[in-house]
Amino acid sequence: MAHHRGSDPETEPNTRLYNPYHDLNLQVPVSNLYKLPTSPEFLFAEESLHQRRSWGENLTFYTGSAYLGGSISGAAVGLFSALKNFEQGDTLKLKINRILNSSGHTGRTWGNRIGVVGLIYAGLESGVVAVTDRDDVWSSVAAGLATGAVCRAARGVRSAAVAGALGGLAAGAVVAGKQVLKRYVPI
Repeated sequence: MAHHRGSDPETEPNTRLYNPYHDLNLQVPVSNLYKLPTSPEFLFAEESLHQRRSWGENLTFYTGSAYLGGSISGAAVGLFSALKNFEQGDTLKLKINRILNSSGHTGRTWGNRIGVVGLIYAGLESGVVAVTDRDDVWSSVAAGLATGAVCRAARGVRSAAVAGALGGLAAGAVVAGKQVLKRYVPI
């Protein structure tokens, strides 16, 4: 029998649905097999006590957020660069092409660079949290400090120290801002 749009096979009298659990003599109703939990399930009770993301979720979140933010910022910089480089005789098609090429190139470049910084930060923060078993502001500041130092280590000790200090300040400011928003901005 063909299934017509808008008809429900469960309510049609001439239709019998296939039930793969029919011959299993289950004591539980079949509908209960498909009721999925709405909260995370943990294998060990200790895992449920920590209200934080896992290292894999952290890695994905920070890397993806940094790449997205870098790509959008880079595309904006590329847009202004293309607008600045317009020439007198450019047609509309050439202007659009110049904008798309410049925005795409700069967006990809910035996204990749800042995404790698997010990747390093996520790995270091997860490492600091694993070693200290504390997920607080100081873990984020330490991860930011180490990330800045690692990203500028090839340029010398002085550059690494300055970048580390800036990274620590930036991470501290972001975490403090997040705490202020949680406390004072109702959602």
